[in-house]
Amino acid sequence: MSKKFYVIWKGAKTGIFTSWPEVQSHTAGRPDAQFMGFESKTAAEQAFASTYTKALMARSLSKKSTSSSTSPLNSSAKKSTRKKVTSAPKLATQDADIEIYCDGACSPNPGKSGTGLAVYESKKLTSLYYGLYEANGTNNTAELNGLLSSFQLAEHFIKKHPEKSIKILSDSKYSIDCITKWAKGWQAKGWTRGKGEEIKNLALIQQCFARYQTIKNNITIAHVKGHANIEGNELSDRMAVLARVKQEKTMLRYDGILDIKTILAMESG
Repeated sequence: MSKKFYVIWKGAKTGIFTSWPEVQSHTAGRPDAQFMGFESKTAAEQAFASTYTKALMARSLSKKSTSSSTSPLNSSAKKSTRKKVTSAPKLATQDADIEIYCDGACSPNPGKSGTGLAVYESKKLTSLYYGLYEANGTNNTAELNGLLSSFQLAEHFIKKHPEKSIKILSDSKYSIDCITKWAKGWQAKGWTRGKGEEIKNLALIQQCFARYQTIKNNITIAHVKGHANIEGNELSDRMAVLARVKQEKTMLRYDGILDIKTILAMESG
């Protein structure tokens, strides 16, 4: 193994270590564990003095990120299949005061999944969120979690700014159609698809639909093309991957600097 120094930010024990088995003993079975390997003691010390999030961003920006992805510490991270962005990301047509982009990431599918949000107020990025990690999730559950989290955040904005328009944008036609088209009919049939056919992800769909019913007159929902260099969609994608990599089960507000170029350089789904 080329990396001889390991940093544990969160685990049974934190610090800098030189033994991979020892790292495993302090992090195994802990979904909130934060750890990473480094090639030199100096690099490890600098990283430990900072935060895991900043170290992860630096790793993503490093030209060595591809070669290091085979390390046991990065076995859950997949090589990005995103096409190189040759131009600045564009904004979708912003016709609402508040816009909430949501996205899900899962690798493999089914497998480790996470959800991300990107929030714009008056056409300006104001916050990012990541979390809802599932060890055995799917693309569809991650996307539905994105809608549910967006509805919850929309409720907050409705109470705080009832006069403002709110739009939720997702690249998942499945999740949008589940809530805005199909759920009403399924409910009328006793939550079946007819002839007693089971509905996949039913509990999550019911939760989303119930929340949607309380706010549908105050929001609009729109489909946005995924991986099309649309800034809000790309940022929510990076947050979804971050949730998967960090195995963060709760939805957290991203506490890093909202530097769009730096965040877009992070691993994509």
